[in-house]
Amino acid sequence: LKALVAEWVNREFKPDSPVNSDNKHTRGFSNDVCGRLLCPIELDWNNPVQVVLLGSRDKTLTGCIVTDLSFPAFLYDKYTANPDDLEEGLFKGKILVQGYKAVFTSPSSAKDVEGDGDGADVIQNNRRTKKSFNELKVKKHVVQIINMKKVTPRSITYIVCQVQFSFSSVTSWRSIDGDFDYVQFWYTIVDFFERPPGQDAQRRVDRLLKWWSRCVMYVSK
Repeated sequence: LKALVAEWVNREFKPDSPVNSDNKHTRGFSNDVCGRLLCPIELDWNNPVQVVLLGSRDKTLTGCIVTDLSFPAFLYDKYTANPDDLEEGLFKGKILVQGYKAVFTSPSSAKDVEGDGDGADVIQNNRRTKKSFNELKVKKHVVQIINMKKVTPRSITYIVCQVQFSFSSVTSWRSIDGDFDYVQFWYTIVDFFERPPGQDAQRRVDRLLKWWSRCVMYVSK
């Protein structure tokens, strides 16, 4: 996903200094767009003091430490959150959906993601993509190979971790990145889906997973 993420970011945000598709050293919190998307949703990337602290590895600087307990902005629809309801738009970020489609239904299908809160535009684009799959004898993608019928919590979690890593400045995979623990981040997201606190939360998770299946796998119900 390293090169694809750079392509998507450059196309969507049109930064003055495009994200380099090969050099990850220029990503992370030192890059304005990558930093904005990695920024924990409870912090303000437009606050210059917080930006400086986020980009520092100095352990004596407190208040802006990025850990596995924080959800980054790229997880959210339009990359922003409702401070009164932090679950609104969560796990509906456009680049996150593109990452999922690139891995599970082919990189070309990721180009069709437009996305809104309902997934309506995405569904329409997916119908066109599905038609092209039916008309052309193309190589089977992962969803077809493993006969995947719906989007699962752990497949979303896997892509979240991959996109997080793609935005970071770390050049090779490791489970610990400063104060950020990918293993714990994995379990935090899995618990969100698999251990919701009560029936209302379970219904919200069920609706979210149905939204994902509509967006990615053309499942309407």
